[in-house]
Amino acid sequence: MKRFIRSILPHPALTVLLAVVWTLLQNQVSAGMVVFGIILGIIIPLGTARWWPDRPQSIHLGRMLSYCIIVMWDILVANVQVAWIVLTKSNDRMHPCWVVIPLDLKSPEAISILAGTITLTPGTVSADLSDDGHSLLVHALDAQDADAVRDEIKTRYEARLKEIFL
Repeated sequence: MKRFIRSILPHPALTVLLAVVWTLLQNQVSAGMVVFGIILGIIIPLGTARWWPDRPQSIHLGRMLSYCIIVMWDILVANVQVAWIVLTKSNDRMHPCWVVIPLDLKSPEAISILAGTITLTPGTVSADLSDDGHSLLVHALDAQDADAVRDEIKTRYEARLKEIFL
């Protein structure tokens, strides 16, 4: 039975996400738009499933929700910090640096989410992923200690992503 459901819904979370996004993109919620969103949510993952052969088998959705809340909070705080840096620090007092983040994550989806999170947070940008996928190069706008930036990314984001992608 589980195999049958997986054949119809190869990415259940993506199906739900697509249906919700489609419905939200419409300026009104109607039964027809919800049904059409569900149809799109089923057809699109079915059509793209063969390009996702090694998809994560389980994702802890509760932890993903808390991760999203933490990231949104960090984006708000970092916006204020970057604005303060831009308004009050001269270029000669800033300490930009490159940081190499060794990755414990193995899933390409988890690594992509980590890189996206780093880039979304003002003041840091993911610049490159090593060829073997074991490290991520990050640029920090103003950091006194590159090791502290690395440790914060590993404990605040990567550790949580390891819990999400079981």
